[in-house]
Amino acid sequence: MDGRSRSIRFPDRARAAALAALLWGAPACPYPLDGADATGIARLEGYQLAQAGKIPGPKQPPGALLSLAQVDLRLLDRPDLELPPADPLVSSQLRNLLGTEADRYGIAVLDLSDPEHPRYAEHNAARRFGPGSVGKVLVALALFQALADVYPQDLEARRRILREATLVADGFIHVDSHKVPLWDRGAQRLRYRPIAEGDAGNLYTYLDWMLSASANAAASMIMKHAMLLRHFARAYPVSPEQAQDYFTGTAKTDLTADLARVMQDPVGRNGLDPGSLRQGSFFTRDGKRRVPGTNSYATPRELLRFLLAMEKGQLVDPFSSREMKRLLYVTQRRIRYASSPALSDAAVYFKSGSMYRCRPEADFQCRKYQGNVENWMNSVAIVEAPAESRDLHYLVVVMSNVLRQNSAVEHQTLATRLHRLIERYHAARQAAPAAAE
Repeated sequence: MDGRSRSIRFPDRARAAALAALLWGAPACPYPLDGADATGIARLEGYQLAQAGKIPGPKQPPGALLSLAQVDLRLLDRPDLELPPADPLVSSQLRNLLGTEADRYGIAVLDLSDPEHPRYAEHNAARRFGPGSVGKVLVALALFQALADVYPQDLEARRRILREATLVADGFIHVDSHKVPLWDRGAQRLRYRPIAEGDAGNLYTYLDWMLSASANAAASMIMKHAMLLRHFARAYPVSPEQAQDYFTGTAKTDLTADLARVMQDPVGRNGLDPGSLRQGSFFTRDGKRRVPGTNSYATPRELLRFLLAMEKGQLVDPFSSREMKRLLYVTQRRIRYASSPALSDAAVYFKSGSMYRCRPEADFQCRKYQGNVENWMNSVAIVEAPAESRDLHYLVVVMSNVLRQNSAVEHQTLATRLHRLIERYHAARQAAPAAAE
């Protein structure tokens, strides 16, 4: 491979569909399983067949089986809803859930189960943490903002670009070890491996790879194409030669400025605080080498405000917010916070990220998610439980740096405890009127 972009412009949908049938490319976790035709995300077809027992593959818990029509924004009728002041009692209960390591956590929770009386609680919610892969939600925001800027009134044009612009993995993907699911329609089977140069998929597919399998390679390809979309506007998608000329013929200082505009401007434009939320660089080594960036950070409170704006349809617009929520809907194996057994019947919209680093230490063996120098684990989630009735509806962000502990297990345990706390609160609230009678 020569490392150059291979965007393809489709003259009509028939040709797009024909080409898509030849490409096996598909992603991992999110998006409702019946969304294959609407998006071109091929792995959804494989997951549907696995769910029906027709091919080997993962089976989904009850909360992962909502249809495309059922996954929607919950607060479109509450555009003025903002975070209320933190409830001191619930905030104290939150801190107690964290135990002796509470100071190494930041957490923010907004309970919307009673939308007329939302309850907010937090602990260390204004503290900056390294976002890790949670920053990929900002990559999605950047792409949807760029699409809206080019086609502000034309939703069908945006859908067409998402379905029909093809990305072919190139040098920007190096290096990444995250495996993504690839659906081989001819062989009727799912395979899993890291993205390799030459792997093709549409924008929806790469978004799904990025937000589900958390593939750094997919994130860097989306960032690259968000820059191309902003630069070429309605001429996008462009030829490989045009894309190559842009990235090699533009001074790196100008590319850095372009990246900042693509990634950072949408944060402020959508009512969020750029001083509390920033994805400053590519997710791969070669992406960073080709387009130098800056540092990244996030606070639990601002990530919660991101989720709240999405539920209100205010991340770009309702179309963009709805697609981002669908892309966060977990429909594969649940991990970390989302793997709590208490959430099996819940619809969970989720992104997590982790980074750990170790040094030699007596009587300590370094393991995954158990670093003794750094051990970051971050989770953002919208929970609707149970999925069918959605009686409980809350947003939660957990960011932590608890050394030497398995943070994946710690987040799973915290998810169970928090869910039970919210269940008890609403059970007591519902019982109170009955007792008064």
